[in-house]
Amino acid sequence: MDDDSRVTRRRVGDAEARRANRGWWDTDADDYQAEHGAFLGDVDFVWCPEGLREADARLLGDLPGRRVLEVGCGAAAAARWLATQGARPVAFDLSAGMLRHAAEAADRTGVRVPLVQADALALPFADRSFDLACTAFGAIPFVDDSAALLAEVYRVLRPGGRWVFSVTHPMRWIFLDDPGESGLTAVHSYFDRSPYVEQDESGVATYVEQHRTLGDRIRELVGAGFRLLDLVEPEWPAGHEGIWGQWSPLRGRLFPGTAIFVTEKPAD
Repeated sequence: MDDDSRVTRRRVGDAEARRANRGWWDTDADDYQAEHGAFLGDVDFVWCPEGLREADARLLGDLPGRRVLEVGCGAAAAARWLATQGARPVAFDLSAGMLRHAAEAADRTGVRVPLVQADALALPFADRSFDLACTAFGAIPFVDDSAALLAEVYRVLRPGGRWVFSVTHPMRWIFLDDPGESGLTAVHSYFDRSPYVEQDESGVATYVEQHRTLGDRIRELVGAGFRLLDLVEPEWPAGHEGIWGQWSPLRGRLFPGTAIFVTEKPAD
């Protein structure tokens, strides 16, 4: 898509990005679930297209009795899985379309968690409300001020609580968004933070995704007050032949596609 006349890289503020991405996910929710729902499952916690599951990775630590916030939950499959592990999750998303799928999956499975429509930059939760917070590719790539988002998560976490999130690995921004041979050639500067923007014929953004370097992410986390415990770069597993957008066995065997930041709010 990088050579399409309606695709560009330009600065986009929070208000434009919020309108674009809320509209995109509301409109695309059905297609997204049709394409990826089976891979993600109805009651499962999959961190990334590489297929790493929380059941195996245990990045969140102990779950029974823990109050957990799923940030940018989509259809909330992760929150439902957390509930089956004895946690007490709350799931929120900006998109009503994705939350509709979350409610439908709750009806199918009988696993119900509180669902909230909310903006990640203005969380409707009290200070120190949660023991853990997590997201698999939710919210963070879609806001201009990701430092403010991290500060909000820090605010609602209790001291000693973990905040774990996965995003597209920053080095992927060097390449075209292509799972094939064309996606193996570096064409963009890693240091160009200009967002990827899809826009309509009038130049109004309809989809916005933000780029930060690894250093940017770490500085934002430290600036918010978090302590970095681990940075996980899942390897492409043998026998996994699935393609998800730019993720593919061809690229996955050569360089990482996902970065998972494992952090904690220091204890008082």
